[in-house]
Amino acid sequence: MYAKPAFGGPTQVIRCLGRYTHRVAISNHRLLAVDGESVTFRWKDYAHGNRQRKMTVSANEFLRRFTQHILPRGFVRIPQFGYVTNTRRAASLTLARQLLNAKEPHRNSPSQIDAHAVWRCPRCNGEMRIGPNLSALELKSLCGRLDSS
Repeated sequence: MYAKPAFGGPTQVIRCLGRYTHRVAISNHRLLAVDGESVTFRWKDYAHGNRQRKMTVSANEFLRRFTQHILPRGFVRIPQFGYVTNTRRAASLTLARQLLNAKEPHRNSPSQIDAHAVWRCPRCNGEMRIGPNLSALELKSLCGRLDSS
């Protein structure tokens, strides 16, 4: 595999990733007019030759559209691409293992897990068992020192 060196070093890579991962759904330079009732902004019409167009929507509609771009907690904005894309992952990893003469990883099904294996909580050293999904409050009551933030 060939990997190009970073363009200008790690500082530039971090800046580029920062611009990508921390940008908002619409930048300020695309907002053309805002009054108490409506918002006018510029958008690119990809269906008609990438022409710049203007659209005016109500303030409520603008906020509705804007909030659709807010990711839920735990989701990330950096997509996986290349050989690990969802559409080609299984075939690509199989090919990579063949080319590297690597063995297929051994996966245990829940029925194959050793019934005598005991996992311990890293905080309270209590026994960890597979059970129902618990809320943060239920977890805190079971493991008092757990930081749920």
